[in-house]
Amino acid sequence: MTHDHDLVLRPTQAQTAAALNPPAGRTGGDLVVETLAALGTTTVFGLPGQHALGMFDALRRSGLRYVGLRMENNAGFAADAYGRITGEAAPLLLSTGPGALTSLAALQEAAAASAPVLAISSQVPTAGLGGGRHGYLHELPDQAASFRGVVKSVHTVRSQSQIPSAIEAAWRSALTAPHGPVWVEIPQDVLLAETVIPVVTGGDAFPEELPPRPELTAVAADLLSNAARPAIIAGGGVVRADASGKLRQLAEALKAAVVTTPGGKGAFPWQHPLSLQSWIEDRHTTDFLEDADVLLVVGSGLGELSSNYHTFRPRGRVIQIEADLGKLESNHPALGIHADARLALQALLETVSPRQDEEAAERVRAVLAKVSDRIAAQELTLEQDVLASVRKALPAGCPSFWDMTILAYWAWSAFDAQGPNLLHSAQGAGGLGYAFPAALGAAVADPTRPVLAVSGDGGALYSIAELATARQYDLDVTWLIVDDGGYGILREYMTDAFGEATGTELSRPDFVALARSFGVPGVRTTPQTLQADLAKALGEPGPSVVVLPAVLRMFAPTHLRS
Repeated sequence: MTHDHDLVLRPTQAQTAAALNPPAGRTGGDLVVETLAALGTTTVFGLPGQHALGMFDALRRSGLRYVGLRMENNAGFAADAYGRITGEAAPLLLSTGPGALTSLAALQEAAAASAPVLAISSQVPTAGLGGGRHGYLHELPDQAASFRGVVKSVHTVRSQSQIPSAIEAAWRSALTAPHGPVWVEIPQDVLLAETVIPVVTGGDAFPEELPPRPELTAVAADLLSNAARPAIIAGGGVVRADASGKLRQLAEALKAAVVTTPGGKGAFPWQHPLSLQSWIEDRHTTDFLEDADVLLVVGSGLGELSSNYHTFRPRGRVIQIEADLGKLESNHPALGIHADARLALQALLETVSPRQDEEAAERVRAVLAKVSDRIAAQELTLEQDVLASVRKALPAGCPSFWDMTILAYWAWSAFDAQGPNLLHSAQGAGGLGYAFPAALGAAVADPTRPVLAVSGDGGALYSIAELATARQYDLDVTWLIVDDGGYGILREYMTDAFGEATGTELSRPDFVALARSFGVPGVRTTPQTLQADLAKALGEPGPSVVVLPAVLRMFAPTHLRS
């Protein structure tokens, strides 16, 4: 008896002939790029190094597009953004030791933000593995140990026959909810040696689904259907799962107010009658959420930034939908549902009973009015005008990437992203230098629309070398640098806490002249001309820099009250 799967697995005569007579001159590096291509990869990021040259030489024989940045951490940020925009696992090719370790901060951000990055690093020759001290260049006793606490999974290769399966397993891991970075390492001699292994022509790396347990969604649906004051916190998991449409349907069915976290920007329409927008760092919002008798938390671990710095104390029943098992009930007791946000929201939509609540929208308006009055009382017109100018200048549907800078902190709360997956920041891990290289990765992912990057002068100096990358690949990224002469937010924190700041003042270059030295147009603007200058830069193809000399202030926090 012949089964269907027997027919599928049986190779054709042509396939058999090709497998028995693979092209000459191929190496382990070719197996890497062939596997990536078979999985659907079109673009890889990275930086060459001595032990990784086998992979980079193989790129020359492949149809993959290589985008090389000037520093490994920046290449990691670019791959992170590419993964966020496309939903694909973005390959990041790295060398050994210092090259590999330099990517750690970017991989931490990808892990915190659930961005799928497939990092493939070389290793010292096989003879140098195992912890001995052989004196190879870049040698570490256990290179993978530096990554195990950062990435989702580590995949070690010791022979050429392991390469396709290891990369496929890593790919599947990166794209299984929650998405995240993964690590593959391959010794130099394995990459360089000629191979007789057949050309990799197919791959099966479909990510595993993470559906909710039906008994849990049944309880959740009953709680929500019978709630008097339901509310929803929507985090980055909603954006990553492409579940914003289902979130809106559920909120409208339940008449539940929705607030989005910094990572969940754009998951719910800003001007919707049930939208509390993103003012999660405000005591009025915190009080409202604490008063909910049933609180649905979707795609958020309720960490520091999403809980008003852990001052949030819910009094009602909490339902938490979270794909990352480690975040489930990590901060508050809840009915924990370990699931992909899209699948869980669909299950709730199929089982909840619609609610009637004529006062829900009015309660939302009352909270937003209190927030507005609080901000207005602080005389922060400059900051609000600058943020408004950025919003008006940025075309609809264009993504923006924000560094850890005061204007970004404003954007977390006060910026209308105008859609899911359009505003991204480094708030996951909180490292500097994210915005510009990430914006470059987004421009590679979708060259049909301009991309905005926003940095302070301190963060800009982390990634200034990537102006060369932007020019080399002619990427359509406009970089807004708010130049306040130092680490502005740290200056403010230290002054508030200690009365004066230490180590926050910076000698910095003329950013306009520096940009022009790379062949990138640059302009110095003012708060009054920012909208026009930024709109002009975004409207012209290719990279550009807009520099705004300004000292901005943060709105007063509410989590420090006694």
